[in-house]
Amino acid sequence: MLKPTLDRKTIAQLVPHHGSMCLLDRVLFWDSHHIQCETDRHTMATNPLRREGVLPAVCGVEFALQAMALHGALSTEGTPQRAGFVSSLRDIEMKVERLDDIPTSLLIVAEAIVAETNGFIYRFAISAHGQDLVSGQAAVILPAVAT
Repeated sequence: MLKPTLDRKTIAQLVPHHGSMCLLDRVLFWDSHHIQCETDRHTMATNPLRREGVLPAVCGVEFALQAMALHGALSTEGTPQRAGFVSSLRDIEMKVERLDDIPTSLLIVAEAIVAETNGFIYRFAISAHGQDLVSGQAAVILPAVAT
């Protein structure tokens, strides 16, 4: 079932990243196992992940992690995702050295492999204009909810 798209304001309410660290601009599609997001934040000179004006390709992992967190929030009927800890990254492949010189929007696609209350594992791929940029798998542990 196709879900409606979401804008940056709504996204910022659902992920644990705020202000300029919220790196996603739009949700194009999501269902129970997938999410597709778009962003132009990689082109912004004020992107907080830039170092000496450059946004290395490895920073694409953070874009993907935010898409995963957003998918978790959407999958729990809009409960904001709490901050987690990256427990592993696997099969990371970077086909470019940097992202800031990509002139078109980035497409971030994530697929849930495991999604549980205390963590999740996703495969992800980032592309732009049909070109593969960054891909891999990430696992995140979510801290226990205080009772």
